[in-house]
Amino acid sequence: MFEDTFKTIKVVSEGIYKEKGSKFIAFAFPVKNEDQIKEHLQELKKKYYDAQHHCFAYALGPNRDGFRINDDGEPSGTGGKPIYGQILSHDLTNILIVVIRYFGGVKLGVRGLINAYKTAAIDALNNNLIVEKIITEIYEIKFEYPLMNEVMRLLKENDLEQISHKFSLSCVVEFAVRRNDAKRIKQSFDAIYGVTTNYKYTR
Repeated sequence: MFEDTFKTIKVVSEGIYKEKGSKFIAFAFPVKNEDQIKEHLQELKKKYYDAQHHCFAYALGPNRDGFRINDDGEPSGTGGKPIYGQILSHDLTNILIVVIRYFGGVKLGVRGLINAYKTAAIDALNNNLIVEKIITEIYEIKFEYPLMNEVMRLLKENDLEQISHKFSLSCVVEFAVRRNDAKRIKQSFDAIYGVTTNYKYTR
């Protein structure tokens, strides 16, 4: 069986690290899409407008297909990369970690910066709870109204989550299924003459 779970964080959490007068405040957010990420970044920029740097990293999707690293003016590879390193080492996704730096007047050097951003990110993660979630695939089925009972029976028997439905002469139902069960469920619907099944997306 292919692995059909992923790990993420449960809540928003904070962490902090201080070094030679500089203060590094870390925030870890569970996120589902880039819009949520943009909102969190904008809010932090507003709240901590007087900070010198807002370094961040995020990962989205079960396979971390969507990810980004940002050093926000720090020397290349000293801010976003060590933050992202913690996302990888904890095997997380659907997560945004932002580390905000208030400069204390003393330069920390490349090694010092990497350690500071890494340690702040670790602190935020240590103050959180890591949870395992199931990867689900979303399908759309189309059928004529007379097939309603047969379709609904399959949905009920397999305990499938209905996301949306439109019932008229031509019916459309969107449902979610655990990834490991998706192939079997799709074949069950395809076996009903007059039903078309289309994969939509993975969440």
